[in-house]
Amino acid sequence: MERKDLETWLDNISVTFLPLTDLQKNETVDHLISLSGAVQLRPLSNNLETLLKQDFLRLLPSELSFYLLKWLDPQTLLTCCLVSKQWNKVISACTEVWQTACKDLGWQIDDSVQDALHWKKVYLKTILRMKQLEDHEAFETSSLIGHSARVYALYCKDGLLCTGSDDLSAKLWDVSAGQCIYGIQTHTCAAVKFDGQKLVTGSFDNTVACWEWSTGARTQLFCGHTRAVGSADFTVKVWALCWVTKVVLQRCKVKSLLQNPGDYILLSADKYEIKIWPVGREINGKCLKTLSVSEDRSICLQPRLHLDDKYIVCSSALGLYQRDFASYDILRVIKTPEVANLALLGFGDVFALLFDNRYLYIMDLRTESLISRWPLPEYRKSERGSSFLAGEASWLNGLDGHNDTGLVFATSMPDHSIHLVLWKEHG
Repeated sequence: MERKDLETWLDNISVTFLPLTDLQKNETVDHLISLSGAVQLRPLSNNLETLLKQDFLRLLPSELSFYLLKWLDPQTLLTCCLVSKQWNKVISACTEVWQTACKDLGWQIDDSVQDALHWKKVYLKTILRMKQLEDHEAFETSSLIGHSARVYALYCKDGLLCTGSDDLSAKLWDVSAGQCIYGIQTHTCAAVKFDGQKLVTGSFDNTVACWEWSTGARTQLFCGHTRAVGSADFTVKVWALCWVTKVVLQRCKVKSLLQNPGDYILLSADKYEIKIWPVGREINGKCLKTLSVSEDRSICLQPRLHLDDKYIVCSSALGLYQRDFASYDILRVIKTPEVANLALLGFGDVFALLFDNRYLYIMDLRTESLISRWPLPEYRKSERGSSFLAGEASWLNGLDGHNDTGLVFATSMPDHSIHLVLWKEHG
């Protein structure tokens, strides 16, 4: 049959074939295959694999491929990376997929970084850290030894820890090295704050003093309190004429019912209530508002108070109470039925750091579930919470690959040492 006649015949066959039902088309193809020999079946076999097993990720535009990939969970995507080099290349290039995966794990996302491979590596790193937290293997412990009497005041900043003791001394420690940088003779210390040059101490002798680290000399002394001074700067702990476990002084950045941006706000907390006070030149200011967990004072507050631009958070036997800073309304009560009477150490956008007599806990605030715990020794307890503190807390707003290092928690021990809980280095 001539080529022209063959083309005419094929056109006629196509016109007849197309109107057939699927079943009739299948029967026609089967009949043609039965009439074919090896020479005809060989190209048919080769072409079938190409026709039936087309790689849609290779054929689709990148934008459409990325859209489809966003519907898969990260673990499935990692499995898909093993299908072929092409799949691994396409999946690893989808920035939004890996950024979202990291964000879902509580990672702080820098949108200016658009390198997809970077975010894939970050995700794998985050998965390892989260698994360490779930397996209770993310931390390690250490001790600082050097005081000969009760350590009652702790303060940390920039990888350094200051301790004030009843042995009439204060020491500045490099947490990572576990070494004492400075040790100076002071008065008794109820609270301490420091920078690179000086130390400020609030004492049980009713005074506040300023000291030079390099020489140990006392440069200033402030008198005027009638009881022990547990304050040294704008974030203070005090007790004076009544038992107050926490006082926070802070400048407002948002408008609230009682303050305008730029105003100072003073919050004081005792065992039952949080009071909000005006701060001005007047000495006898009236309380602006009282916040409580129970009207009959049947529920006690833990001696910790969190205040930032958005929230006021306190802990009680009923759970964590989170209030809106602007309206003072209760936004939510986070209950922990498996563990009661958890004290608050730190509160962020993603995580909260809590503890009790036995364990240090990390809570995922998005699910309100405890995701990790770490055993604590029999540490020295103080009613106002001065004998323990959280370390650098930026990781509570989300991990970023750099903030899960250094000090997590420190507390004084009955043997006058300092017990440290530190982030374990990434393996």
